[in-house]
Amino acid sequence: MHTPSAPRTWMRRAALALCAALATAAVAQDWPQRPVRIVVPFAAGSSPDILARIVNDRLGPLLGQPLVVDNKPGAGGNTGTDLVAKAAPDGQTFLLSVNAPLVYNTVLFKRLPYDPFTDLVPVSLAATTPNVCVATPGMGVASVKDWLAALRRNPGQYNFASTGNGSIAHLGVELVKLRTQSFAVHIPYASSAQAATAMLQGDVHFACLPPVSVMPQVQAGKLVALAVTSAERSALLPELPTLREAGLPDIQAVPWFAYMAPKGTPAAIVQRMGQAIAEVLKEPETRRRLASAYFDPVGSTPQELADFMLKELRLWRPVIERAGLKPSD
Repeated sequence: MHTPSAPRTWMRRAALALCAALATAAVAQDWPQRPVRIVVPFAAGSSPDILARIVNDRLGPLLGQPLVVDNKPGAGGNTGTDLVAKAAPDGQTFLLSVNAPLVYNTVLFKRLPYDPFTDLVPVSLAATTPNVCVATPGMGVASVKDWLAALRRNPGQYNFASTGNGSIAHLGVELVKLRTQSFAVHIPYASSAQAATAMLQGDVHFACLPPVSVMPQVQAGKLVALAVTSAERSALLPELPTLREAGLPDIQAVPWFAYMAPKGTPAAIVQRMGQAIAEVLKEPETRRRLASAYFDPVGSTPQELADFMLKELRLWRPVIERAGLKPSD
């Protein structure tokens, strides 16, 4: 029996690898051939929805096809995230989701209909934004010191809004409660817009929400801004102190927004989508529009996003477990 020589075997393998690379490149070059769906697992007017629409305005022309936002709210973001996890991996469906459905809910829920670490493929960490802790004027507080003193004096008298069980808006306040041995009742809403509306209606007393949802009301004198939840002061909101400056050094609870794809989506398409997102996020006009909505653009590689998600899981798993949080909390 004839055995190919080592050089010939190497050449054959190299040729096969080249053919595979060319085929992969061809897939990405031909994609997309029709409009691409961007599933946002929260309601219209929510922070991820606003981000998606700003990015889509430039991403569509860059890719040569319209990008259509498809809002699929429900179950704290799990409904829309699961939809994408089970979608055909053909490059026609992507997800723009946030912290909880992509990381925290894996700890909060005993069973999820999807696993974000195995059923989805990271594409790009698109942006972050500092949450702003705000109170209603009726709560009678003007600073973080006042706010915490009120919570300690009146355990259970105040309630707070969030964007859902396990959301960073929820976990951030739970961490404050844990660190200060205070108590307030949690009331979840389907989106930051609904949570802000509940505050204006007097249904809740305070919240730590994305600035795009609350700063217009702060500027109108309808809400009182207390602090940002980022580790450092935000360049977008330099006038607001951090919780660290108020004496809570271990609290950093920042919303982030990431693009994901169904498992099995061709790697070349994932790479092209990620590169296109990063390119759009560098454009001056896009950055101006994002800044006006209080977003800090990022634009990571898929691997950087994968590493970031694992880091977030290690950071927040003990917080969720120590607080004993459950989906109904």
